[in-house]
Amino acid sequence: MTKKFTSKDVLKMVEENDVKFIRLQFTDVFGVLKNVAVTSKQLPGILENGAMFDGSSIDGFARIEESDMILMPDADTFEIFPWRPQQGKVARLICDVLTTDGQPYVGCPRGVLKKALAKAEEMGYSMNVGPECEFFLFQQDEEGGPTLITHDKGGYFDMAPVDKGEDARREICLTLEEMGFEIEASHHEVAEGQHEIDFKYSDALHVADAIMTFKMVVKTIAQRHGLYATFMPKPIFGINGSGMHSNQSLSTKDGNAFYDPKGELQLSDIAYNYIAGLFKHVKSFAAVTNPTVNSYKRLVPGYEAPCYIAWSAKNRSAIIRIPAARGAGTRIELRCPDPTANPYLAIALMLSAGLDGVKNGLKAPAPVNRNIFKMNDAEMAELNVDSLPSNLYDALQLFKASSLVKEVLGDHIYNAYYSYKMKEWDDFRTTVHEWELDKYLTVY
Repeated sequence: MTKKFTSKDVLKMVEENDVKFIRLQFTDVFGVLKNVAVTSKQLPGILENGAMFDGSSIDGFARIEESDMILMPDADTFEIFPWRPQQGKVARLICDVLTTDGQPYVGCPRGVLKKALAKAEEMGYSMNVGPECEFFLFQQDEEGGPTLITHDKGGYFDMAPVDKGEDARREICLTLEEMGFEIEASHHEVAEGQHEIDFKYSDALHVADAIMTFKMVVKTIAQRHGLYATFMPKPIFGINGSGMHSNQSLSTKDGNAFYDPKGELQLSDIAYNYIAGLFKHVKSFAAVTNPTVNSYKRLVPGYEAPCYIAWSAKNRSAIIRIPAARGAGTRIELRCPDPTANPYLAIALMLSAGLDGVKNGLKAPAPVNRNIFKMNDAEMAELNVDSLPSNLYDALQLFKASSLVKEVLGDHIYNAYYSYKMKEWDDFRTTVHEWELDKYLTVY
């Protein structure tokens, strides 16, 4: 993506638009958006030298004895918040995290993705990503907290008046467009209260930034409509969960590297190698693309969620689908990620896995063009259809054993992520849940 703004451009826009406050945004290891607010008077120095902050207060970052860190703004990410007051406006800049000697901090997820993209560039490739982000809108309680009461009884592609969230979704789309998004589609999803908004694919770093912005905007605008937005994958038992299908492709100076008009399905050898790389590593990076205990409540048969490791150009029961578009639109859709994933780490791992397949000439298995959800165990075994991990603990053990995951994330994030998520699993494992009380308390 071509750079839009320089530091000089940012300062000019701040002055011309009466921007008084700037939020310096960054993302922690676990995909949570953080920010430090500064005034416009501080901005010239910050654009040149960065802003100091305490990294020891951020989960997965530094120990207290090495806590001083620098937020270095990326001028190209400057955006004014359309929903804030139009006098004394508020804007944001997305930042890279640096050490006090100006070096990239090893715990910065954005830096991990930049490093993966640099390796791709050395091989002659750039990566484009097109995410499909799903979310639920729930009614709020009297204190503004979330309930599990949906705002509608709608279903796939329903319209108002059934879909009471349409006004909220419309304002979300308009706000995103004001912030530079190109919205391709928005609609009600399968489950009650569930929505999807798709924005145009772009280069991987820009899209990872955009996903974080997208989630912030959705939550903010929903709240203005008296609704609570959540990206939790499976908030309600018995209905479909929310995913973040990730369309991805590689490009070279000659165009889309996945397209070959003479190839089988008009896919290139590189596309098949990339598919094979995803197959090889998808179980190992599941703890990142599906990072919560709740993620694995979505990845079960019966709710259209892709839990079976297969690929197809024809059906959506496989974990990888090849959409029909060809030419510049040729792409591979990985369907297992969910919107709780840290997009920087998830995209870095998907890219690195695919490139491992390209670099080593890995061969993709044959496609599975039957509905896997209707197969029995013997039929799946015959077709060599494997499954994703069934819970976070199993995913973390595969994560821990993967040399590719460790190489891509680096020792710091690799260790911090495993340690934190194992604690999360232990908290879940040792908690007594409502289901257990309902099942056992009166029986025994």
